[in-house]
Amino acid sequence: MIAPLIFTLAASGPLDAGAFAYASAPLRASVEKSSVAGGLRTSEVSFVSGSRTVWAEIVAPARAVHSAPGVLFVHWLGSNATTNHREFEPDARALAKRGATCVLLDAMWSTVTTQGRDWFDDVRTTQTDYANSIAQVVDLRRALDVLLAQPGVDPKRVAYVAHDFGAMYGAVLAGVDPRPRFYVLMAGTTSFADWYLLGKKPVDLDAYRAQMAPLDPLAYLARSRARGFMFQFAAHDEFVSAEHAAAFFGAAPLPRAMYLYDAHHDLKTPLALQDRLNWLEARLWV
Repeated sequence: MIAPLIFTLAASGPLDAGAFAYASAPLRASVEKSSVAGGLRTSEVSFVSGSRTVWAEIVAPARAVHSAPGVLFVHWLGSNATTNHREFEPDARALAKRGATCVLLDAMWSTVTTQGRDWFDDVRTTQTDYANSIAQVVDLRRALDVLLAQPGVDPKRVAYVAHDFGAMYGAVLAGVDPRPRFYVLMAGTTSFADWYLLGKKPVDLDAYRAQMAPLDPLAYLARSRARGFMFQFAAHDEFVSAEHAAAFFGAAPLPRAMYLYDAHHDLKTPLALQDRLNWLEARLWV
């Protein structure tokens, strides 16, 4: 008999929320381009987070809606075509037609952020993974600032939706920022080091794992006070085993729900999209 895998929280515990604090400087967001079509306004924006310039797209009703839900989307690291905010444009357009305002972030691994370079192999290094991970969570918090600054967004009806690395950093966000009330986390796993070590290897593997362990998602999920979690996983995922999926799901507080699809890691199936929309609509429009 094979002994079951047991996942425990990092020995050093999660970082205090203060590790992800940022200066309360005025939010500086610039609209680079904006267009209106089909009753929706789509805007390309940039904003400052620390010393970084972050890019995003905002999809919202052309006419501001009073007390509207707000949703922050964060994409996966996958194909060049969708390793950017475009992955969630179908979700955002569908929700914006209902009245939601959506911010679609270009994360540090986005082809927009890297200007087309291969982030995993050519940009990041094992020496910068830890500091950049903290900075990425800060960027998510600043993106929430941008979302909540949009006209009519109701701070009590905010959701976070993300895939792959976006889901993992979102899990950390869930433990340090109370503003998102609902989370949809797609194809995340339990350890940043496990995925980062699929690429470059540091000289000291044990030291690297020890450095990254306090950022692992399970402990942050466990201390979240969000009001609901939806997890989406693929039955044929080459990067997330069934055991890791179960641990990722099980770390979150109740109420939570798991959806499993006959799909691969990209979760590119119409059913997954429809389930996300149904789940969000049942919670954001109540």
